[in-house]
Amino acid sequence: MSVWRIGRPNDKQRQFFLARSRFVAYGGARGGGKSWAVRKKAAGLAIRYPGIRILLLRRTFPELRENHILPMRADLAGTALYRDSDKSFTFPTGSRILFGYCDGEADVLRYQGQEFDAIFLDEATQFTEFQFSTLTACLRGANPFPKRFYLTCNPGGVGHGWVKRLFIDRQYRPGERAEDYTFIPATVYDNAVLLQSDPDYLRTLKALPERQRRAWLDGCWDLFEGQYFPEFDRAVHLVRPFAIPAHWRRYVSIDYGMDMLAAYWFAVDEEGAAVVYREVYEGRDNGRGEDGRGHIISAAAARLRQAAGEEPVEAWLAPPDLWNRRQETGRSAAQLFWEGGIPLTATGNDRLAGWMAVREWLAPRRCPDGALRPRLRIFPCCENLIRTLPALRHDEHRPEDAALTPHELTHAPDALRGFCSWWIDPAPRRRPPGRDLLRDGFSLPPAPAPAAALGEGEPLRVI
Repeated sequence: MSVWRIGRPNDKQRQFFLARSRFVAYGGARGGGKSWAVRKKAAGLAIRYPGIRILLLRRTFPELRENHILPMRADLAGTALYRDSDKSFTFPTGSRILFGYCDGEADVLRYQGQEFDAIFLDEATQFTEFQFSTLTACLRGANPFPKRFYLTCNPGGVGHGWVKRLFIDRQYRPGERAEDYTFIPATVYDNAVLLQSDPDYLRTLKALPERQRRAWLDGCWDLFEGQYFPEFDRAVHLVRPFAIPAHWRRYVSIDYGMDMLAAYWFAVDEEGAAVVYREVYEGRDNGRGEDGRGHIISAAAARLRQAAGEEPVEAWLAPPDLWNRRQETGRSAAQLFWEGGIPLTATGNDRLAGWMAVREWLAPRRCPDGALRPRLRIFPCCENLIRTLPALRHDEHRPEDAALTPHELTHAPDALRGFCSWWIDPAPRRRPPGRDLLRDGFSLPPAPAPAAALGEGEPLRVI
């Protein structure tokens, strides 16, 4: 057998090779040397651990063939035997690297019941969270081999949201442990070989439109191709928490289902600008509610009352579908919320008009003090709104609308849409304090002085 050499990895690739957490993601921008790192790491594991089983996946077979199968056939010639019948490399030690693809959502089911010691998901943001979760169940085996799941990724794609949640935002659900997830960011600047061999590639990335350039060159996870709200900018729309004046009008907008109760508190000032200052985000999607199964309506109403405390609320806004009567009870969800102490007000049902209203609230405008600010700003505590709003994608079949999937990304933006599309009254102008007769009592003004007491020649004034 010929001697196989790994080559000379750059610093970020070396970190990828040495990472020991269960889930390791590498990349974030284009040109960081992700595919090379995947091929070398997979082959290195096969040589290091005799008998290990490895699965390497791309979304489509042509991508798999061009990016991995053909380069590895050249790289492993004389070291491992490739069989086209089952798309696999077999090593003399008994180790195997199998290649697969998941062009459709259900294609991943072909791997159910199989066991792998290491799985590589190349371009992970092209896979759905369902596909990723199904594959994680295959990472097992009664042997001493380390169990590792390796991912490479760029911003964008159908899986942008779940990759960003786990490795960038580090927002974990019950059963997920922070120490299991490692992200190694890499850009084209880390790939000296590419910069030397193809300097035009860097110039190409720099010449892209700003939004695309920030995602592909800088690895910005708040911007990606197909993004529905590219105007959202954390530097612009997030504001440091402050004490909200008592006279500002408060509104609450909700999106409800057993999968998620998403509720947001809005305070509106005298100019009609608003700040989102409180979030309730609990349901099956994040394991909240009774036994992690979400809130039934009575529990949801109680949770909203508890979060509101003694604050006055001008209106509790909700989508019109909560007024549909339920077959099992003959009553609507809105009636049940009312019985629970939350009197809901129906918002509009036009999605496109609602999304246009959101854009208007996000757009910068000239304020009375001369500053340029958006009409809507958000407190950092509203983590799920900040996470999901920039992750929304255009619907593939109706590009003017936001995609309905992944459904987990829609709850918070839908609640925001309800507020932005409603007729919101600005807070009243504050007036200088006046005399309060109920507080200070009533008294007549002092009687005028007699005319004789006035200065000579001064006319008598009637008070």
